[in-house]
Amino acid sequence: MQGFSTRAIHAGQEPDPATGAVTVPIHPSSTFAQDGVGGLRGGYEYSRSANPTRTALQECLAALEGGRHAYAFGSGMGASDVLLRVLLKPGDHLVIPHDAYGGTFRLVDKVLTQWGVEYSAADLGDLDALRSVIRPTTKAIWCETPTNPLLGIADIAALAQAAHAHHTTLVVDNTFASPYLQSPLALGADVVLHSTTKYVGGHSDVVGGALICDDDALAERIGILQNSVGSVPGPFDAWLTLRGAKTLAVRMERHSDNAERVVEMLSAHSAVAKVLYPGLPEHPGHEVAAKQMRRFGGMVSFLVEGGKEAALKVCASTKLFTLAESLGGVESLIEHPHQMTHASVAGSALEVPDSLVRLSVGIEDVEDLLEDLRQALEA
Repeated sequence: MQGFSTRAIHAGQEPDPATGAVTVPIHPSSTFAQDGVGGLRGGYEYSRSANPTRTALQECLAALEGGRHAYAFGSGMGASDVLLRVLLKPGDHLVIPHDAYGGTFRLVDKVLTQWGVEYSAADLGDLDALRSVIRPTTKAIWCETPTNPLLGIADIAALAQAAHAHHTTLVVDNTFASPYLQSPLALGADVVLHSTTKYVGGHSDVVGGALICDDDALAERIGILQNSVGSVPGPFDAWLTLRGAKTLAVRMERHSDNAERVVEMLSAHSAVAKVLYPGLPEHPGHEVAAKQMRRFGGMVSFLVEGGKEAALKVCASTKLFTLAESLGGVESLIEHPHQMTHASVAGSALEVPDSLVRLSVGIEDVEDLLEDLRQALEA
């Protein structure tokens, strides 16, 4: 198999046969001429069903995750919705992380439960906790590792064994790690999910999602439902995501370099109560993360001494770290999960601490980032 960066630059991206263009063309056409009834050129008839620019992105994503099938979506939540409806029917049961992403929790708790789906939240880093909530009706285990925003770690290989012993599908949301840092399919996962808005796109200029799997029958069901509901990206969005994926490896190395320096500084600062980062030896998931990840990534969370008001003050005081939701872009972002990305879990068992600050550490000069955080903590 070719190396990661080679696949990122070349998979699905052969020079255009008509012109020799080395960049995949954007095909904004909604429909495609047919050579007689049913005579499709390259399998294209209507862009909801398939589009050449989207095909290129999907071939690249499949290559990066080591899967046979990939589907690109208009958003990560669009991908999540389609997958959950493929895997579950009324009366089925789902297991989610006890610190799941707020959008995932909202989709499950506010939407799928109205359809008769039941769910349980469990610490997926604890196999006994997982086994305690599995039921005969459990059809899927939904894993994030690292989790958003507490950066918990789950052992993907161990989860896969547990899931398959109960004839259950293991889904891994690989958004925080990216395909460069972690390969869930190789560890036994059945499906990989991405919000490609984040690290895969990498430039905070496009929203998208993806599902990657090896199973032919599962892939066919995903494709049928996606086409039926039209949860697809436009060709320009697919092109932007593909452009971002080309530099994923070099960006993730810089994100990780900078995050490690930020963690070092935060860990020694008196205004910081605790740093959450799987690269720290004291992190409970450190050994597992070191085993299944290439590096520990660009996401850092920390608890601020002084509680909620102190955390809000830090968020309001940075100059380079932009106060904004989302993550994974080249620029550094800061947010207060309790009132922003995870407001939907307030009052639930998944509620996050109100003194928590989450950083998406970008690829700027790290000394500038360190100085910005220092002055914010001391403002």
